[in-house]
Amino acid sequence: MNMAAIGLLAGMALGFAGYFGGFGAFLLVAALGAIGFVAGRFADGDLEPGEFFRSTREGGRRR
Repeated sequence: MNMAAIGLLAGMALGFAGYFGGFGAFLLVAALGAIGFVAGRFADGDLEPGEFFRSTREGGRRR
């Protein structure tokens, strides 16, 4: 499935949640979607847990 179709499905899910459940449901669906996205990236091997805990400043300067 290409990224456009995935974006379309995510947008439709957020739209339905916002329409039928209100803003709280919209936020819940968005948060769960983000968690699912990160979990999927871990499952694919695109992310490593250490990437969240690495410092952006190494040696006193940004890279």
